[in-house]
Amino acid sequence: MLCWIRQLLWFSPEPNSATIGRRGEKEAEGFLKAKGFRVLARNWRAGKDEIDLVCRDGPALVFVETRTRKSGALVSGYESIGRRKRDALKRVCRAYLSKLNPRPKAFRLDVVEVEHEEGQIISTRHYENVPLFGKETFRGT
Repeated sequence: MLCWIRQLLWFSPEPNSATIGRRGEKEAEGFLKAKGFRVLARNWRAGKDEIDLVCRDGPALVFVETRTRKSGALVSGYESIGRRKRDALKRVCRAYLSKLNPRPKAFRLDVVEVEHEEGQIISTRHYENVPLFGKETFRGT
């Protein structure tokens, strides 16, 4: 009987956090495409660092970090980006920029926060030009 219950739990349709995170990334991608963004790369890595999406918004290159959170979470997705994550984002964005020739005149970091309830997406928020690089690196769009 216990073995049967374990099997039932193992194949439960309840989504895990990785599945929910992937749904959030797909939601963010669709949301940005609907706003006219063109996706250049997904889950781009440099060593252990990763950026969820790299897009074009007109002439600007846009690095996008997606944060998927449960409805009513104590810390919003936007606020959950701490010092370590910001440092990792700087490294991966600089690595991506170093591969480009010529380097884009304008680039920025955006955050897309996806809120879900029991795995179902209920809202999406887009924060443009989140401070990460400093004024000396970003030149307006």
